[in-house]
Amino acid sequence: MSSSDSIRIEKLCYSIGGRKILQDFDFHLERGVNRTILGVSGAGKTTILKLLLGLLEPDSGKVFIGNLCITGLPEAQFLEQRKRIAIVFQGGALFDSMTVGENVGYRLLEEGKLSQGEITNIVLEKLSFVGVETALDLYPAELSGGMKKRVAIARALAADPDYIFFDEPTTGLDPIGVHNICNLMQRLQAEGKTTLMVTHDLATAFSTSQRFTFLHKARILFEGSEEEMRGSSIPEVCEFLEPTDRSLFYDVQTVNLKQPEQVESL
Repeated sequence: MSSSDSIRIEKLCYSIGGRKILQDFDFHLERGVNRTILGVSGAGKTTILKLLLGLLEPDSGKVFIGNLCITGLPEAQFLEQRKRIAIVFQGGALFDSMTVGENVGYRLLEEGKLSQGEITNIVLEKLSFVGVETALDLYPAELSGGMKKRVAIARALAADPDYIFFDEPTTGLDPIGVHNICNLMQRLQAEGKTTLMVTHDLATAFSTSQRFTFLHKARILFEGSEEEMRGSSIPEVCEFLEPTDRSLFYDVQTVNLKQPEQVESL
């Protein structure tokens, strides 16, 4: 597969306040390969999405969308390439002052390339795809958490991107909501969309992805299939899949594992 059909990071370093978030980080997302980045909370998973979108500038290293290195470029110079990517944020990030229909059609309206009638047709099509067409004239405050996530997916689909990023898409949802989101992701993949998800939810990850990247202490510890991950002998991967009372992920400098009451408060 050519580099024009991929998004990648090369030898990237990123830190906040002197703390290393990513160190000599390499990552490659190929078209047609649906991938999940796994790791405990605070591992830097969402940061990777922001770097791939050019929303953050790395300390060093490069980010490519297709053949274009976007690192150091003004946003205007890679905006067209970035339109190949859409993101569904963890909380949905819908505009509270706009109806569902206005939210879904916002990007198309801003671009000014389509008539209002064409935008309306696309909005209805995408809302129908995610099963919330009846919410067209409602406001975000009138929606359940699961409906907000589905509207956010409809908005992401409106511009017909090649890649869709999902930031913890099932957080806070009940089992039915989780099932619906996973089903939507599988349908998107069947239609040729490439998905990249960051999560710590193993059930969601394994039901929607074929390749997995495990992030720990600013570096990739594992990349591979579900079968390879379950068969891994890497201690941190084993612990993530089957946590124990003496977790490797506790910071032993701040948590005394001999005092259960401190652990319960985390």
